Amino acid sequence: MDGVPIFSLVRDTLPAVEVRGFRGVINSTTNHILTALERGESFDEALARMQAEGIAEADPSLDLDGWDAAAKAAALANVLLDARVTPLTVKRSGIRQSHGERAQNALANGRRLKLVALATRADSGSVGVVVEPVELPTSDLLASLDGKANALVLETDVLGEIAICQLEGNLTHTAYALLSDLVTVRTRPVRRGGPVHRSL
Repeated sequence: MDGVPIFSLVRDTLPAVEVRGFRGVINSTTNHILTALERGESFDEALARMQAEGIAEADPSLDLDGWDAAAKAAALANVLLDARVTPLTVKRSGIRQSHGERAQNALANGRRLKLVALATRADSGSVGVVVEPVELPTSDLLASLDGKANALVLETDVLGEIAICQLEGNLTHTAYALLSDLVTVRTRPVRRGGPVHRSL
């Protein structure tokens, strides 16, 4: 989600809160394409627009097959839920040209098709992570996301559901995310098996 402060939000502002799961729309390219398909645009035209803007991955299959969302979902699950998953262990399916009819039919029936990343903790303690197209009721926050918008909904023990949205994504947001990470690395204390160092 580019510059949206997901990890620092939990780390710095939610002490003593347990994140029990999450669900989100976390890939801008697929959300833009699904929105375009609802409007009757072609799959190829919507993808070409994302590539022209530099939003789609150089290899668009990383977006379309759900690998980008799976990688993000795995990182989120590992950090927020103390999971031990990789993109390869995420149950994953992406979107295709054939989803155009499904997206239009869902919209006609008061629902919207979104590529959703979902992580849940089972009673056994294991964490399952799934990325797949899901039809959501229009009352769902994730269903309201158009174009390049993203959102993540955290399920917590104390505060219920907490949502954070990014309503527009572009290369500036991606560049800011990199800058933010560099600033964090430079300013946060780093432990190296002993006293805290601030030399980074």
